[in-house]
Amino acid sequence: MTLRRVPRAMTIAGSDSGGGAGIQADLKTFAALGVYGTSVITAITAQNTLKVSGVHEIPVELIRAQIGAVVSDIGADAVKTGMLSSSEIIEAVADEIAARGLSLLVVDPVMVAKSGDRLLREDAIEALRMRLLPLATVVTPNIPEAEALTGRVIVSAEDARAAARDIVGMGARAVVVKGGHLEGLPIDLLYDGSDFREFTGPRIDTTSTHGTGCTFASAIAAGLAKGLSLEEAVGQAKAFVAEAMRKAFAVGQGHGPLHHFFKSWE
Repeated sequence: MTLRRVPRAMTIAGSDSGGGAGIQADLKTFAALGVYGTSVITAITAQNTLKVSGVHEIPVELIRAQIGAVVSDIGADAVKTGMLSSSEIIEAVADEIAARGLSLLVVDPVMVAKSGDRLLREDAIEALRMRLLPLATVVTPNIPEAEALTGRVIVSAEDARAAARDIVGMGARAVVVKGGHLEGLPIDLLYDGSDFREFTGPRIDTTSTHGTGCTFASAIAAGLAKGLSLEEAVGQAKAFVAEAMRKAFAVGQGHGPLHHFFKSWE
């Protein structure tokens, strides 16, 4: 009997006790898109739809051990990083990714939770720029994250294009600057070092926005794991997030999660 090989994606991120973001959102996204997901937990957070009330970082040695355990046995066709809260964690993750030849890497530079709580120390931003971005197949910052990475103020499409050039100049192969924080239709801008491509969609009126960034980056990783081109993977991710927002049901009293399994639940 011939067994079908299932694409594999690994998330290296924090745990969200509310289930809407972090590794929980990543694993839901992988499963919904037909990819086997594995996880490396970098931090445990106590959070819900309203706030983050506690963070406990996982020791660096155990983060390294998790990566080694997954890669040595199961492997990873693509990797997505999320919450890496300290420079020490970023450096350890970058070391492991480089040493193990994990070449398809989606970096979501998680800095602030939807509630406004900080998830990345200020002194870790430089480690993110210097150590992780040069390994990235694609980086997926929103506007505030792109501003923090580049030092630019972004208030227009031209500002977003300039920031995209800066981020690729830091060593990333490509970047998607997400435009949801700008006025007008949300336009996500893909830049691969030579060409720009815009991905447009409607602005959805909903409070179910917790974990949108995690889900978007994980959907790109799932597409890359399945052999899609970067442009195809970004298009798939944009459509998936929009529909998961549109079909979301009420959870909690704040920013609720997306509905990752809208296809199967229907």
